Amino acid sequence: MSKPSLARGTRDFGPEQMVKRTFIFDTIRRSFQRYGFQPLETPAFENLSVLMGKYGDEGDQLLFKLLNSGDFSGKLTDADWQAGSKPLTNKISEKGLRYDLTVPFARYVVMNRGTLVMPFKRYQIQPVWRADRPQKGRYREFYQCDADVVGTDSLLCEAEIVMLLHDILPQLGIEDFTVKINNRKILTGIADMIGAHGQEGTLCVAIDKLDKIGKDKVVDELRERNFSEESITLLDPVFSLTGGLNPFGELRTWLASSEIGLKGIDELQEVWTMVESLGLKNPRIQFDVTLARGLSYYTGAIFEVKANNVQIGSICGGGRYDNLTGTFGVPGISGVGISFGVDRIYDVMEELNLFPENQTISTKVMISNFDQEAFRYGLSVLPKLREAGLNAEMYPDSVKLKKQLDYADRKNIPFVILIGSDEMNTGQLTLKNMKTGEQQKGSIEELIAAVI
Repeated sequence: MSKPSLARGTRDFGPEQMVKRTFIFDTIRRSFQRYGFQPLETPAFENLSVLMGKYGDEGDQLLFKLLNSGDFSGKLTDADWQAGSKPLTNKISEKGLRYDLTVPFARYVVMNRGTLVMPFKRYQIQPVWRADRPQKGRYREFYQCDADVVGTDSLLCEAEIVMLLHDILPQLGIEDFTVKINNRKILTGIADMIGAHGQEGTLCVAIDKLDKIGKDKVVDELRERNFSEESITLLDPVFSLTGGLNPFGELRTWLASSEIGLKGIDELQEVWTMVESLGLKNPRIQFDVTLARGLSYYTGAIFEVKANNVQIGSICGGGRYDNLTGTFGVPGISGVGISFGVDRIYDVMEELNLFPENQTISTKVMISNFDQEAFRYGLSVLPKLREAGLNAEMYPDSVKLKKQLDYADRKNIPFVILIGSDEMNTGQLTLKNMKTGEQQKGSIEELIAAVI
């Protein structure tokens, strides 16, 4: 008999954890709806033709591929086995678990564009899977909460994302955070300036690791990716640019000859201006010229959010993608979105002890069970508690009161209604406060009023 175990990079969530996760989901969902986003769900797996090529080479390697059903290897030849992993994968796997929610969303938009009201604002809260190396804050199965707008290239959408982040995170108790913003057009302009035209994707993958591996190792990686020493020297100002009060001045001078780079700067400055016009007090936004996020489909603004003074990496990320639907044969549908990493947000809130205390409470009132007569009486009381909007349950077995109260205590149930012969004769039930030990008598209506 095999010993049960969890697959690496996955986790079980017991009732206590699920109550906390639900608090996060509900908080995010309410804000999404307040900003006009509509709910959407897509399948857990997609055709590999939908997924492959959307995340860059590194992303493609992290896709979980599903073996074809049936005799998936029956028609393979010795040449197929020897051809290498990529050609072999194409012959034995046609589907894969979704890597994120954005590409499936783009697929949905293309398939349903004739019926959607544009601009289309959707939110999606579902798990995604990545064949990554598990470590603290990085899992193989995790939830994302995405909000996207497609069908408009208005920079109001980017400004609204900034507002949304400043709305949701403080509600979760995360007050000390930084919204880092860049623009892919700026990165393209930088690639042109250093004589690496067309290599901005490779450049982005490397410099996006700056805060993780440092300048020297980024330079080593650029050399490995065949960037010339001249290009690497010309890139040096990127490592010293700061996001101060005038984050774009020095960069604008450096990229003066790059039309696309200047356009990226103009777009970010307009976002800054809109955020100010929307009345956001003390915006926690910072321009970061090294922010690239490594995903090949971003074409404009790029967002990454970090909770400060914790060891966990980014907790949110997103950006503008003008060409994503074009890969499905429908070019010209621009979109922008943000993704909340619920698992990392959970870890941050645990580390900083930010969950409200009452979020551990699932049942608010329990009814005792002394004997068969009291059990039947309690059955008539239980629905009244629930009809009043209280989470309520009755202990199912007639056992000693100490065992019942221990059960309530271990489940963090704050109130227990005791029903004995006196309570049944008088209709005056006893309410025990499990935290203080105090007891009071009253009708069921009076006790409900005392608990609510």
